[in-house]
Amino acid sequence: MDVSLKILFVSSEIFPFAKTGGLADVSRSLPKALASLGHDVRSIMPFYGCVSKGGFEIKKLSGNIRNPLSGMIFGFDLFANRSDGLTTYFVQNKKYFSRKELYGTSRGDYADSALRFSFFSKAVLAALENLQFKPDIIHCNDWPTALIPFYLKYKLGDDVFFQDVKSLFTIHNMAYQGVFDKIFMKAIGVPGDLYNMAGAGFYGKINFMKAGIIYADVINTVSRRYASEIMTPEFGCGLEGLLETRENELFGILNGVDYTQWSPENDRYIKVNYGPGSIENKKACKKDLLEHTGLPVHEGRPLIGCVTRLVRQKGMDLLAGIMDELKQMDIGVVVLGTGEDYYNRIFKDLARRYPANVSVHQEFNDELAHKIEAGCDMFVMPSRYEPCGLNQMYSIKYGTIPIVRATGGLDDAIIDIDENRKRSNGFKFTPQTKEALLEAVKRAVSAYEHKGQWRKLMIRAMSYDFSWERSAAEYGRLYRRMLIKKE
Repeated sequence: MDVSLKILFVSSEIFPFAKTGGLADVSRSLPKALASLGHDVRSIMPFYGCVSKGGFEIKKLSGNIRNPLSGMIFGFDLFANRSDGLTTYFVQNKKYFSRKELYGTSRGDYADSALRFSFFSKAVLAALENLQFKPDIIHCNDWPTALIPFYLKYKLGDDVFFQDVKSLFTIHNMAYQGVFDKIFMKAIGVPGDLYNMAGAGFYGKINFMKAGIIYADVINTVSRRYASEIMTPEFGCGLEGLLETRENELFGILNGVDYTQWSPENDRYIKVNYGPGSIENKKACKKDLLEHTGLPVHEGRPLIGCVTRLVRQKGMDLLAGIMDELKQMDIGVVVLGTGEDYYNRIFKDLARRYPANVSVHQEFNDELAHKIEAGCDMFVMPSRYEPCGLNQMYSIKYGTIPIVRATGGLDDAIIDIDENRKRSNGFKFTPQTKEALLEAVKRAVSAYEHKGQWRKLMIRAMSYDFSWERSAAEYGRLYRRMLIKKE
């Protein structure tokens, strides 16, 4: 085995303690997989109100730690949880983190988010000294942690404790950058001479993600395709030029799947467990889903699933735009998710208009998400951009064939049947149009009607391995590359 590394994994949310999206799942599964490879991995996150109310076994380690980077103004308490073989630390500061929500309310983000997460970043570094845990790598995730590489390089460059500590900054979604008014500069510790387009300045504001990109030793994102896409104006969200200057330090590693949670062979939510050798059991799961959602029990007609946020980025306008045609083709559709009011209303109306074909559930429902993966024949993801995506990888494990737009991690994970019939595991389309999506659905339905061909496609798809062990091994190689790289 390769030499064990010391890794601190920093995230603003970690499952099961706090979750608003896929970042929380990644922030649990990746450290778990890295630990299984023999690395000393510890994670750290804010101590939100939901953590204290979650019934977790949490132990206080230190109280009122003063942070020189914060000007000694605010102290914080440090807590820890040990479960699943992992240690997770929590930074508690009631002024910033004892709130009902993680990032904001329905009216918008908290007004002091710049202060909250700059404080968290400073506290992470102070916690390491308090613990006397000197990691080889500090692995930062998305804009709430993006100032850590800046503080390491600009504020702590001469600190003996932090010498030789490297930082990796992972971009999970370029669209969320942490852009704030420049009045916060002094409070978060960014000097005026760095407020320019070569520094943290960004069109009259300050940009956390930009600072992470500039100061991290290495940058990566969550798929190879997305790593190349974000260097273009379409996906770079104003930072494509900066990313191009760091192209040699920019890598793409596809996220993985925790098969202890997402596999039809052990899924506790589905009607009957099954695998490639018992794929006929999937029919019982389809019948169960139809009954659960109130759609007519017609096991012979195609059933398409969609679990997503109802927003334009996810291509919900494209899916809504072909629903009339899907009804005419007598295709069933099950949609789980909520989002923008505009799309919430559209899909509620579609369910009312086509009750025998469309079932819409605007909620978070993990059990139903599993039932959809097991019970549907196909799974649609028409995203305009998708840094990684997880449901396409869940779907193929369940023999539920994905229909995806060829972007980001969707393009990396799915091989179209017309691209390579022997290795195919789904269907793809490229233009951001409802016509292109409809054509991909028609190709999938045509294949579905040839039962022998469809069965082979299902079994072939189920054989793909997108486990976290594979992705963790790639991260291990990247970490070691960072450590041997000369300054």
